[in-house]
Amino acid sequence: MIHLYTAATPNGWKISVLLEELGLPYELHTVNLGSNEQKSAEFLAMNPNGRIPVIVDSDEDDFVVFESGAIMVYLAEKAGRLNGHNAREQSQVLQWLMFQMGGIGPMMGQANVFYRYFPEKIQPAIDRYQNEGRRLFTVLDTHLSDRDFLVGQGRGEYSIADIANWCWVHTHEWSGINTEGLDNLKAWIERIRARPAVQKGITIPPRASAADVVKGGQSLIQK
Repeated sequence: MIHLYTAATPNGWKISVLLEELGLPYELHTVNLGSNEQKSAEFLAMNPNGRIPVIVDSDEDDFVVFESGAIMVYLAEKAGRLNGHNAREQSQVLQWLMFQMGGIGPMMGQANVFYRYFPEKIQPAIDRYQNEGRRLFTVLDTHLSDRDFLVGQGRGEYSIADIANWCWVHTHEWSGINTEGLDNLKAWIERIRARPAVQKGITIPPRASAADVVKGGQSLIQK
């Protein structure tokens, strides 16, 4: 049994969507970011960085995994799915997963901070992160010009790389990042949105209200 400690954020959805796609049994533990539950002693014992998501695999002597990308690789390897069929594809999966972890996530996260959460509007900072987010979206759009998914031969094959990037990219309006003219990207967003496991995974846990999301975001920049 996988115990999932998470909240309704892009990084959190990466794991709930993946668990739904893999059909692995799991138990949900919702972490209240607005009240800083992720900074409690109990949570820090699992993840010293005080961030969601975290999983505990009770089938493996309560093995703990933190960092969303590491969790995705662990779960995909555990299930033997969505991680490429050979060393070359597995490398491609990791490349696009790292693209999200090192680029899409941090840039959109900072766009959210300055566009939504920061108490004063610093336009150069907003422009910086929204423009870089748009540039990274263009990279994805170009790569998707002749394929349906990010990795694999021919039209590509759905993998954890798609899940990781999609869970952030589909929230582009919250970050204030324009997708006009990025038709390949928009088609990919809708292609993945149509998957039943994705539709279910992004409701786990239930989304907070906009006010609570802002409160949670503000609590993070104060820590």
